[in-house]
Amino acid sequence: MSGLEPLLQRAERLLGRLEALLPVAASPPDWEHVVAFRWRDGGIETVHHPHAVPPDSLHRVDRQKERLDRNTRQFVAGLPANNALLWGSRGTGKSSLVKAMLHAYADQGLRLIEVRPDDLTELPLIIDRIADRPERFILFCDDLSFEADDPGYKALKASLDGSLSAAPDNLLIYATSNRRHLLPESMRDNLDSRHVDGELHHGEAVEERISLSERFGLWIAFHPFDQDAYLNIVEGWLAHYGLNLTHAADTRERALRYALERGSRSGRVAAQFARDYAGMVGLEQR
Repeated sequence: MSGLEPLLQRAERLLGRLEALLPVAASPPDWEHVVAFRWRDGGIETVHHPHAVPPDSLHRVDRQKERLDRNTRQFVAGLPANNALLWGSRGTGKSSLVKAMLHAYADQGLRLIEVRPDDLTELPLIIDRIADRPERFILFCDDLSFEADDPGYKALKASLDGSLSAAPDNLLIYATSNRRHLLPESMRDNLDSRHVDGELHHGEAVEERISLSERFGLWIAFHPFDQDAYLNIVEGWLAHYGLNLTHAADTRERALRYALERGSRSGRVAAQFARDYAGMVGLEQR
């Protein structure tokens, strides 16, 4: 027996070293006090400093805001509501509007979990983690688009409507995309279309592309801003920094030139200009 003791001691030391190398078990999310999370590496990770977007800070998207707000209010109240696809031009406020819903309804039990497009194959795992919680969850998929053979495409399609297991009542999926149908289009898709008895029948590729987007019950379109809309948004952001378009004789011209250089009159560009201009003014006043 005495000859085994050194061997046992060595085995214990080895096990101790191996235990130190093992990852520490993640603590369960604090659903009651934290409102924003992200799915990463097979687990739900806390977002300690979520991007707070007050709904009133979003300009020139009143119709879109009203539609998503009503759908979210229904959801938070435990009433029927739809998964939502926010699609359209870049920088027009799609992602900000989703974040604004969290800002508006977090105190009523709304929680947001950000899911990267690459992780959509793990949607069933995420759903299992939150299915029995009393909170209301939005799974947020930002800048969503797929290639034809992307495995996340079919996973999302099944989770929206088509899986054997029903989606829990405390879950909605809000996605943003520059593409209305989430998949790339090609000329060949349209060539496969045909007329039958005077009716247009899409080719299989077109039908497959449409089949995912139509599973979102709510489509909200975002279109490019014209010059007046862009300047209105700039004005709103400048006001945030205590400035306005009449701050100097060339402020308006600077805003327009900034958009021209960026090749876009979007809400994102307006916010970037206001941030740059306010910083410049601040330096001049020092």
